[in-house]
Amino acid sequence: MTDINRNQHSPGCIFSGIGASPGIAIGRAFLLDRAKLKPRREKIASDQVEAEIERFRAAVASARKELEEIKNRTLQDNGREGSIQKHNYIFDVHLLMMEDKMLIDDTITLIKEKKINAEWALNLNSEKIIDFFRQMQDSYLRERQSDVTHVSEQILRHLTKSDFDSIDKITRGVIIVAHDLSPADTLQLDPGKVKAFVTDLGGRTSHTAIVARSLEIPAVVGTENATEKINGGDRLIVDGIEGRILVNPSREQLTAYIEKRQQYNTFQAQLILNRDLPAETTDGFRISLAGNIETPEETESVVSHGAVNIGLYRTEFLFLNRQSLPSEEEHYLTYRKVVESLPPESMTTIRTFDLGSDKIADAGGLHEDSINPALGLRGIRLCLNRREIFVTQLRGIFRASPYGKLKILLPMISGLAELRQALEVIEETREELRREGVDFDPEVPVGVMIEVPSAAVISDHLAREVDFFSIGTNDLIQYTLALDRSNEHVSYLYEPLHPAILRLLNQVISNARVADVPVSICGEMAGEPLYTLVLLGLGLDKLSMNAISIPHIKQIIRQSTFVEARQMLEECLKMKTATEIEAFITREMNRRFPDTFLMKI
Repeated sequence: MTDINRNQHSPGCIFSGIGASPGIAIGRAFLLDRAKLKPRREKIASDQVEAEIERFRAAVASARKELEEIKNRTLQDNGREGSIQKHNYIFDVHLLMMEDKMLIDDTITLIKEKKINAEWALNLNSEKIIDFFRQMQDSYLRERQSDVTHVSEQILRHLTKSDFDSIDKITRGVIIVAHDLSPADTLQLDPGKVKAFVTDLGGRTSHTAIVARSLEIPAVVGTENATEKINGGDRLIVDGIEGRILVNPSREQLTAYIEKRQQYNTFQAQLILNRDLPAETTDGFRISLAGNIETPEETESVVSHGAVNIGLYRTEFLFLNRQSLPSEEEHYLTYRKVVESLPPESMTTIRTFDLGSDKIADAGGLHEDSINPALGLRGIRLCLNRREIFVTQLRGIFRASPYGKLKILLPMISGLAELRQALEVIEETREELRREGVDFDPEVPVGVMIEVPSAAVISDHLAREVDFFSIGTNDLIQYTLALDRSNEHVSYLYEPLHPAILRLLNQVISNARVADVPVSICGEMAGEPLYTLVLLGLGLDKLSMNAISIPHIKQIIRQSTFVEARQMLEECLKMKTATEIEAFITREMNRRFPDTFLMKI
């Protein structure tokens, strides 16, 4: 990031961050003071402990009341009701966190044991919980630390009686610049008044980013210190596509971005025109496009962006921010809600919970300390270790099956013995439901995630025992190349186009073809336009991705031939390094799609 002195911007100073919501906005900066509060630190006398605990409980109650009022106010805004209702769960998650024993009871324990004021106790406890989330491998779950921060700061503001910055002060089209925005803040943003927002903190999979994409507000997050470098009233250009902010742009930069904004808006309008058309090449090869979701509310976005199937439903969300395990009824109602929100012909692939020491769920004591959580008790290993939890989820899935088409996807399978144990549990669950006279579809297909290198190598054996494959490229790349993609020191080695990765993909798909088993990719690789023709050339049956990527991927497929995609793949398989392959693909894609390819989503 460019280092400049405050109030002394050079024309067109450029900041870098994470493009969390695509689009280009031009406007004046509105600084919203959301910097983290610094709690006072005080020791208290023994006879003050009970009064301090009551003061803390009162602050929690006031924070809950405030959040409930914000929720009700946003729901009454009929003009935005549809987009808000999809994210009601964010309010509900934060409200539940204000009842969470780890956050509330542990803070009270600190007040009692350490005899410290409530602000200090809350700060110590929330930092412990945040550090816990920060160590997680999964990026989506790791960014849940922001929810803890937002809830803690809301309680802290009531404890300290701090003045609250009001978004209601915004009366015209501005670009909000803030240290951070909570989901509750974001849900109050009116797209008619707020053109974009920029934050110091945040990531692409944070709740705030999800809401921004839903409201179609351009956003750049994770800038680290934009609030220290941008003044209120500065003219800004926010490029949510490339993750850039230009401060007080020059006339030339302004002209160029006005043109780029028009090109992008035109491009998006053209993509939506193809929403109901199939993802079929000009020479007749058809591939299915599906959406990845974490919550039932996201199905609407998948359908509106041109897909009818859910290729990956990550069910871990059901286990988060709670002290008790989800019941069979909760599983059943949640999965039923998903399938009933889709067209009748749609298929929903439900991945059984991939929890473990790197994807924490306090509920039921599922957390296990581990030196290397990515290689610990997680995925199918945990399912088989805690069969009663696995069976509860399976029963919920089967009970939902009469209401829509479902598939069961097993994560982290590493060998045949492990798969057979899981299939045995599934069959025992079917038999149990039959004996009870429960209505369910006994023919629900069962597949495996190919995300462990050993599974890829023996995929010919696995293919003979399952109904489908889904390749999880995120973990497959991480495990194959022996790197932690969240570690900034080795993240540069995360290379989806590494020759070893392309060879593994080719091997898995070839083995699936021999066994006549459908195969899809559900990792982030599927939603990146740069890789579309290479993946198409592999002959996959399905690509599953975040909803916003679907129209762009569909357009590339519809403007290509399978023959040229296959030729591109064959050229890549001859090359020796990821750098060589990426340079070749980038050159080819820019040549084939000169007007649209650079408009990445």
